[in-house]
Amino acid sequence: MEGKVILITGGAKRVGAATCRRLHARGANLVVHYRASAGEARALQAELNQVRPGSVTLAQADLLDIARLPDLIAETMNHFGKLDALVNNASSFFPTPLGEITEAMWDDLIGSNLKVPLFLSQAAAPQLRKQHGCIVNIVDIHAEWPLKRYVIYNAAKGGLAALTRSLAQELGPEIRVNGISPGPILWPENGEWKEEAVRRHIVERTLLKRTGEPDDIARTVAFLIADAPYITGQIIAVDGGRSVNL
Repeated sequence: MEGKVILITGGAKRVGAATCRRLHARGANLVVHYRASAGEARALQAELNQVRPGSVTLAQADLLDIARLPDLIAETMNHFGKLDALVNNASSFFPTPLGEITEAMWDDLIGSNLKVPLFLSQAAAPQLRKQHGCIVNIVDIHAEWPLKRYVIYNAAKGGLAALTRSLAQELGPEIRVNGISPGPILWPENGEWKEEAVRRHIVERTLLKRTGEPDDIARTVAFLIADAPYITGQIIAVDGGRSVNL
């Protein structure tokens, strides 16, 4: 990981920030993308650059503006001169019950969870190929086990799982492409997830009988980037065993 340059989308908060801290602690230089979380992004940059000056830069963008995506790669190259890994972490998440679905909901959820990872990976591929680099996509256990009332999100993450395998085939042998499928790691910030009974039911369905930590995802990202040279086209479930006990 020492000296690798990694671009991570949605890196300012939650699992994204934990991943940034883990990768940085192992020696990586980071381009941390954010959309609206400017305060959190700047605080994270200051924290990490205090440890290793000049090792973290920020990139602001609304990823749904597809024309902006090549600029993220250009900014990375201008700042660090190379790109070793891309982590497609940014994601929208909200319910879309059948009968209430709008085209705007479709554009947001399919855009952030499927369209953006495709077009950003395409933009990054020439530079990743030079470094024999890799892509890590953050999928979801609901790609295989749909969550009720989240029709579009389920479909988008299912598409991302298929995209992960397809890109591995398209970009090999120079670029490895893998995914991580989180289970109950951090609760969503709104909706029915605030109810203790809902959380307790989900935790009881995990084999380990507890929620995971953001660093569980971060550790797996680091493994796939630095310690898995013969793994590609795979999606690793990090879910406490919930996916075998749904």
